[in-house]
Amino acid sequence: MTEQQIRFCKNADGVRIAYSTMGSGPPLVRVSGWVSHLEDDIAPDFFARDGIIALAQQFTLIRYDKGGTGLSDRNLGHYTLESRLADLEAVVSSLKLKKFSLLAISEGGPIGIAYAARHPRQVDRLVLWSTYARGPSLSKPEMREALLSVVRASWGAGSDMMTNMFMPGASAEEARTFALHQRRAATKEDAAALLEAVYESDVSDLLARVSCPTLVIHSRSDKAIAYRHGLEVASGIPGARLVTLEGRGHLPEPEVMAESIRQAAEFILEGLPIRRTTADGKQSDQRQGLLTVMFTDLRDSTALTQRLGDARAQQELVHRHNQVVREALAAHGGREVKHTGDGIMAAFGSGSNAIDAAIAIQEAFGDDQAVQVRIGLNAGEPVAEDGDLFGATVQLAARVCSRAEPGDVVVTNVVRELAMGKGFLFSEQSPAALKGFEEPVRLFAVHRGQ
Repeated sequence: MTEQQIRFCKNADGVRIAYSTMGSGPPLVRVSGWVSHLEDDIAPDFFARDGIIALAQQFTLIRYDKGGTGLSDRNLGHYTLESRLADLEAVVSSLKLKKFSLLAISEGGPIGIAYAARHPRQVDRLVLWSTYARGPSLSKPEMREALLSVVRASWGAGSDMMTNMFMPGASAEEARTFALHQRRAATKEDAAALLEAVYESDVSDLLARVSCPTLVIHSRSDKAIAYRHGLEVASGIPGARLVTLEGRGHLPEPEVMAESIRQAAEFILEGLPIRRTTADGKQSDQRQGLLTVMFTDLRDSTALTQRLGDARAQQELVHRHNQVVREALAAHGGREVKHTGDGIMAAFGSGSNAIDAAIAIQEAFGDDQAVQVRIGLNAGEPVAEDGDLFGATVQLAARVCSRAEPGDVVVTNVVRELAMGKGFLFSEQSPAALKGFEEPVRLFAVHRGQ
């Protein structure tokens, strides 16, 4: 089973927030439903375990316990949309994420909607799963008060009632496991306060401000959050796609959940190759469209290895290079394709993200004369197979890297055109005659604008 690493940070109000990272690949932040517990919901019997592991196989999956739940500070009193946004902002800040995708589930949906509307440059893609925009319209006031009264009076009975709403038709063991998870994740006082926050949240006025590509997934038979709420969200966000589930309710059967996770992952990874398992068990990739390919190259790494010795060079040069590059990939939505010996080849679904990552790498090395890196970028539609990328797009990116000077980021004209208007400064170089390409290639050194 994929291991998670749990860390802690503090939000703007000084509340301790627990978060975890699992897997590798483009960063995906999951905003959970009303209660969660990082040390509980990957337990073998918990319904979400397989889904979490499936996501961690394709992404750097980031999860966190909102204030009042799980390993985060509890007994905080009243909870608001602003306080829950502060939790998410603290996790993003702690991990120094520049660009990432959001998967917001159930009660986490309004948090994801509000964050995407307020931070449009940070959210690459948004998936909203069985959620809503207007909390006050979720149920009639008398039904709301009845549920809150039961939760406050007996968390055992309250958790059973919530389970019946979330998982109608679940087996006795499934219901027992989920009810126990809720009680572990929050006290009855926190559960009631968080439930009140569900009914108070209203982000309907923010739907039109969500500008990133958005996928809305909702079950037609959802009893906890009616299907009409998913329709309202999908119709309110410009260009949003809607996927309708035919499962048994708010938390569908494992096979329905697996299919919706697959669709969510493919939506997030559009523009990047998606690794699939074929019938014979082999791994293959499917090209999903335009990619920006980046090559990094350590200057004179062979000479430095001879001078410092293999072990020291590996530790002091290559290790540092790899760490800096991989941190930049995680922060800007890139995927490492392979290590080339003297550098790393990576792919991005966005030209501007690729440039951001390349500049961040050079800024991280700064004036360090021991580690000098050159970086080249090209965009196109490479051939994807067995986790690797091939073809003229890749070959040209490698040639561009070889022409760059240490400390520089050099891009082709197609990358420049993809990133026009995004705040970068391009300085055209002399057309280059590159091996394997008949026509001279227009190249540009790129810097961050002031």
